Amino acid sequence: MNITVLGSGNGGCAVAFDCAAHGHQVSLFDFEQFPESIKAVQKNGGIHCEGMLEGFQPVVYAGYDIKKSLGGTDIIYAVGPAYSTRPFAEACKPHLKKGQIVIVCPSSCGGSIEFKNGAGLDLRDEDIVVAETSTLPYAVRLLEPGRIRIFNKLKGGLFLAAAPAKNTNYVFERVRDVYPTMSAAKNILQTSLQNGNPVIHPAITLMNVALIERTKGDFDFYHEGVTPAVGRLVEAVDRERIAIGKKLGLEVIPDPELGVIQGYMTEDTYDNGFNTAPGFAGVKAQNNLDYRYFNEDVGYGLVFLQKLGEQVGVVTPVMSAVIKLVSVLMNRDYLGEARRTMETLGLSKYTAKELEKLLA
Repeated sequence: MNITVLGSGNGGCAVAFDCAAHGHQVSLFDFEQFPESIKAVQKNGGIHCEGMLEGFQPVVYAGYDIKKSLGGTDIIYAVGPAYSTRPFAEACKPHLKKGQIVIVCPSSCGGSIEFKNGAGLDLRDEDIVVAETSTLPYAVRLLEPGRIRIFNKLKGGLFLAAAPAKNTNYVFERVRDVYPTMSAAKNILQTSLQNGNPVIHPAITLMNVALIERTKGDFDFYHEGVTPAVGRLVEAVDRERIAIGKKLGLEVIPDPELGVIQGYMTEDTYDNGFNTAPGFAGVKAQNNLDYRYFNEDVGYGLVFLQKLGEQVGVVTPVMSAVIKLVSVLMNRDYLGEARRTMETLGLSKYTAKELEKLLA
């Protein structure tokens, strides 16, 4: 198949490399303000990878021309942080063709609906099938432009849902060669809730702010940044997320249990499980606080979860406290900004039962 990957960061390069390794013709697009990886991939003719996946894979096109990137493509992966989804959708809007599949990878918080809204597609539109994954299928870091290291390709615990969910199996059958361990979720709220980043990243970062600022991130984020007390905060956030899922009739797997399924961890505990996780070995902390662990995972993820909880009648005092503290640290009002909520997605007027029916 012809596959286009939107986003040339670590995740986008990993998806492009893996799809090419499975025999697909891959194009890589990004906006001109992010030139480094695109230029390197253009120069090299592809992507170098080390770690769990190794070698070099060619890319047939790497550039900034969205029309050329999407010409003749079958599947479009929009790979990037939550704040990249709408710009990608708006860029794609004039060039989408009937029969194409779009996969927001990962969703983080209703990413498939955000893409549909940005592309001017109705929620129930099926000419362009839009889906989302619960998380990025890899633990990956960009070593240098055009070169990545994959620490882990998920062995399970990777969920996919389309919007509406009746198209999930259609998408699943077309990506299972690259992602054979992927599972179908009930709907896009389950994929959004099953994303663990808002549970773990803000809590661990918040409890290590002094160390991050003092060392510029020169420590192992998971192996050294999680103590029993940090683990208790992660667990408290996770309990609230699980409660939201229960109110929506969705099973949300606790984060450390999911980490074992995915192959990151060998122990499903909130402290030692992270300390000893082989899939997190060598993953350093961010070098400053102005990073996606706050800006995305709080500003989008936790705010989305808190607002969703309010909508379905689940109180989230720990999430609210984390949002407030991080807002103070960053001198921002993440809750007031409300970058991604059920209201911005156009879903705030529905009850839990109505959402289940609407997204089916």
